[in-house]
Amino acid sequence: MCVESDECEIEGCSSSDEVHTLSGSMSPALKSSADLHPCKPGQKFRAALLRCRSPLVAAGILSFGNVLNYMDRYTVAGVLLDIQKHFDVGDSSAGLLQTVFICSFMIAAPIFGYLGDRFNRKVILSCGIFFWSFVTLLSSFITKDYYWLLVLSRCLVGIGESSYSSISPTIIGDLFTNNKRTVMLSVFYLAIPLGSGLGYILGSIAKDAGGDWFWALRVSPMLGLIAGTLVLIFVTEPKRGSADHIAGRMQTRTSWLCDMKALAKNRSYVFSSLASAAVSFATGAFGIWIPQYLVRAQVVQKTAVSCTNQPCSSKDSLIFGAITCVTGLLGVVIGAVTTRLCRQKTERADPLVCAVSMLGSAIFICLIFVVAKKSIVGAYICIFIGETLLFLNWAITADILMYVVIPTRRATAVAFQGFTSHLLGDAGSPYLIGLISDSLQQSYATSALWQFLSLGYALMLCPFVIVLGGMFFLATALFFLDDRDKAENQVNQLSRSPSTVKVRPQIPASLQQRPPHFLHYKLLSC
Repeated sequence: MCVESDECEIEGCSSSDEVHTLSGSMSPALKSSADLHPCKPGQKFRAALLRCRSPLVAAGILSFGNVLNYMDRYTVAGVLLDIQKHFDVGDSSAGLLQTVFICSFMIAAPIFGYLGDRFNRKVILSCGIFFWSFVTLLSSFITKDYYWLLVLSRCLVGIGESSYSSISPTIIGDLFTNNKRTVMLSVFYLAIPLGSGLGYILGSIAKDAGGDWFWALRVSPMLGLIAGTLVLIFVTEPKRGSADHIAGRMQTRTSWLCDMKALAKNRSYVFSSLASAAVSFATGAFGIWIPQYLVRAQVVQKTAVSCTNQPCSSKDSLIFGAITCVTGLLGVVIGAVTTRLCRQKTERADPLVCAVSMLGSAIFICLIFVVAKKSIVGAYICIFIGETLLFLNWAITADILMYVVIPTRRATAVAFQGFTSHLLGDAGSPYLIGLISDSLQQSYATSALWQFLSLGYALMLCPFVIVLGGMFFLATALFFLDDRDKAENQVNQLSRSPSTVKVRPQIPASLQQRPPHFLHYKLLSC
């Protein structure tokens, strides 16, 4: 492959080579011409830079940024006990940190989805990364008299991270298609458990190394600045629908209201979004409270003592973080492989694999609360199996969306799915679990045993929500083929040559004056 740069000749090019211009568009192979001149050093550097702007590099950088997003999100959970001791707050107030983060995240998601379908996506991504990195770094200097300021900072961080989560999957969707897209999305969504686990691990290590929990909030911002710069330099901005070979037909946009009406009628999209909300409810609650629950279990077993002085022990956060990383890797890989094999048996494989994994996960998560009082090792084994099954569906759910939604609505669809899953899921689950735990503790005499049991009773709500999510995936399987075919038909019609598009007699004269591709797109959308 050669790169054409300012009409200069790149050494080693032949007439059969594929050529990229700096704008990212394809051009005919370079031929000997009097108009070409040898490249200057600066032009060679720019040409070499373009060689690095491949789809694989872009997917790798976007996945790295997603790891940082989730690492920053769960760094607070890794040092939550220290935060409670430092600011002297209870379970409900501690759970509020994650709740305000998710609330701002979900409110901002539809806004960024709208922008992502209409403006330069990589600029929005990089600005979002720089913003949350800056706010997180500043929050590490908050003193103990200003807990409300820490809560506010988490709210602002949620806005910054929302821009990334809403838009980046759509870039991958426009760079790859079919099985390649499934693999790339699997790698991208591997960042959810991997980043979450690293948040616990790096947060705990940074706290121990620095001697204070504030240092846990100073790791991810530095990495975030690097990720934002890499996105600006190496990630290309593909045309929307380019992987589906319809980029040239989508020059006109429908209104946001029109997009929302189409998504509301898409049954597979609606049910898979509700199932995602069930997953978010469980993961949000577990991410915040499981390490605390295990600490209290060990106090009951008399293998540990309650933390009275900072810094508190980081052992359980480290173990839980490591388990989350490993189960995330296993879950995403097993999910991708299982779905690929099951597609040979049934075309409804994607939602069915998600449903079975959700129902199986609920069983092992229930067992956590049965065995934790007697055996911490047994609890960790149940967590390992339950999380592996739960993480099976992350990438598959995103792939379902790519199949049933046309390219020009995908950013809006991802954003609104994120809004729904957070609104009904982890926006309230950490605070709700903490509130139930506090209420149960106030109802009875306070003791180490009752603190452990009250949190366990509150967390028992999660398996029932997971079962409900499995039911929603089964409902998705009923409508998946119909919705996928509808989306494919729209894409195929948009791919047709403008000359093949016939104008119907009932179309108003004002529309008949428009270009054929405009008319055809209007017919499909509203």
